Amino acid sequence: MKTLFFIPFLFMCSIVIGQSSVIIGTPIRIGNIEVAQNDFPTDMNWANANDSCAKLGEGWRLPTKDELHLLFEKKDEIGGFVAQYYWSSTIYDQGYAWVEQFEKYSMTMVNNPKYLNFVRAVRSF
Repeated sequence: MKTLFFIPFLFMCSIVIGQSSVIIGTPIRIGNIEVAQNDFPTDMNWANANDSCAKLGEGWRLPTKDELHLLFEKKDEIGGFVAQYYWSSTIYDQGYAWVEQFEKYSMTMVNNPKYLNFVRAVRSF
């Protein structure tokens, strides 16, 4: 009976570990942060974005508003960004969070945390 529970547990662990390694890939160092090589495969709301970054392990998180702007400035060097809005961890008044649009020109604004935006994880080193 214990074997039956253990097999699904191993399967779920392999999915989480597999997704983490695909997203993190070979991190790129920019300033005092490491940037995951890839975005998460789907856009997500702010709460899920925070949780998903934390589940990558050891200090992975959403970038602050300033870090996110640095990622925009270095987007060609980092690579893999889509021309969409990305979440930051920075909260604005009344529960809104800062996002930045990664098109030819940056546009920073606040967004409802229920909206879906793209996510690139970072961690300090």
